[in-house]
Amino acid sequence: MARGRTVAIVAGASVLAVAAAGGGAYYLLHTRGTPQETARRFAAAWERGQTAAMAAELAAPQSLLAYDQQRKALGVQSVKIVLGAAAEGDGRASVPYTATYTLADVGAWTYRGSIDLKVHERHWKVDWKPATLHPAMTSAAQAFSLKTRWPQRAPITDTTGARIDTADPGSSLGQLVGFLDKATAKDVARLGSSYRAGDPVGRAGLQATFQRRLAGTPTTEIRLGEKVLATIEGRRGEPLRTTIDPRVHAAAVQAIRVVGKPASLVALKPSTGGVLAVVNNRGDMNRALDGQYAPGSTFKAVTALGLLQAGMRPGDRVGCPKYVTVGGLKIRNSEHAEYGSLTLSDAFAHSCNTTFAPLARDRLGAERLRQAAELVGFNQPLAIGVPARQPSFPPAASDAELAAASFGQARLIATPLSMAAVAAAVAEGTWRPPTLVEGRPQKAQPRRLPQEAVQALRPMMAAVVTKGTAKDAGLPAGTRGKTGTAEYGNPVQGSHAWFMGFRGDLAFAVIVEGGGGGGKVAAPVAADFLRALDA
Repeated sequence: MARGRTVAIVAGASVLAVAAAGGGAYYLLHTRGTPQETARRFAAAWERGQTAAMAAELAAPQSLLAYDQQRKALGVQSVKIVLGAAAEGDGRASVPYTATYTLADVGAWTYRGSIDLKVHERHWKVDWKPATLHPAMTSAAQAFSLKTRWPQRAPITDTTGARIDTADPGSSLGQLVGFLDKATAKDVARLGSSYRAGDPVGRAGLQATFQRRLAGTPTTEIRLGEKVLATIEGRRGEPLRTTIDPRVHAAAVQAIRVVGKPASLVALKPSTGGVLAVVNNRGDMNRALDGQYAPGSTFKAVTALGLLQAGMRPGDRVGCPKYVTVGGLKIRNSEHAEYGSLTLSDAFAHSCNTTFAPLARDRLGAERLRQAAELVGFNQPLAIGVPARQPSFPPAASDAELAAASFGQARLIATPLSMAAVAAAVAEGTWRPPTLVEGRPQKAQPRRLPQEAVQALRPMMAAVVTKGTAKDAGLPAGTRGKTGTAEYGNPVQGSHAWFMGFRGDLAFAVIVEGGGGGGKVAAPVAADFLRALDA
């Protein structure tokens, strides 16, 4: 009997074990999803930086602030998680991953880890621990950080390769180049996590525009607490070669150095649009690029271009009376001059306001004059490499405003840079966006001028020098240009003196603030500039 009871007990235990195994199999077979699917959803949310979606995949509530701290501290631009195949057994699983982080101004950082999972309430859930984020992480309180070592900053040079970033900040070159300063918290937020407050950064000018190019990228240690996880080698900065020609720049400095009033000179290379010189004789602001001036009668070159395109010829007879009235606006010539009947070319050479104002009304109109202005750069965005004011030609709202605009008054705004670009456009037959760095992407495209009109305009600009308003300025042979006397203030407080022109593959513009007549003041400065180049 004893033997029979023992057999019965053993058999009963076997039945219980089988029943338990069957229940476990039922439980596992009815678990929803797979560890691979859960890991995939977790990784996708990790890539997007969506910690709430990541938390939804956890087996137990956990703080995932470490992911946000990592992103912010390392300047993470993007994350890519590549999963391996899940290893699964006894209600647990592990999915290996390869994480590739793209860090601002640093590069790519790759490491490997794993995502552990377990069955929780019949679903595969992430069994999160700090090592899920990085295998070296033992506590969620540990912080990621960067330690950087910057390479030597690359130089800014002229066309010969000579450095110009050593210039006095108050000089003309210094105004272009800018200077180095200590990074502020605002700079760090703008430039990225590889920068720290106090790091050298470009302030103003080319140093600011090309900060990333000149600075290069630092050699960077990626740290978790005091532990160095990886070191990413930096890259030296790339030198910036400008279009500044030292010989042209020196001649411009020499020409305006002795001018008693604020003066500026800009020189361009018409065939490329390269800025050869930008010179101001006062260091308080960069008038050459950012001054707001009416262009005065230098704008008659634009009006003449429009008239020639509309069918007029340099030899056409026109009138130049002492006064005319257009749209109720009484107009006179400089010094109340009058020339009677003369050719369009001579009216241009003598800068007859009373000729061009009625012609602009009768032959062009507001729209065609605006089109002529935009052919040579007005209303076109500039991207020369440093801040530069865009020349503006607002549509004329009346015949009176159109008349004033025809000789560069009304609401027109120009700079020495933009008027040098007008002269360069006439010289080359194509307006090119001016630039300090060849190959720099431009916001505006080159514009080809009507060639017959340009060919007719060039000798008209030569006549300004040989027998017109600039004949006594001493300009060298071969110079073509246009004088300007731009009134400013309301009521009129005075006049700025202008001269813009070209000779060969060199175009330029000069302004003397409050200088008076362009032919008497600005044109002689241009003559000094050209003679210095010839010396």
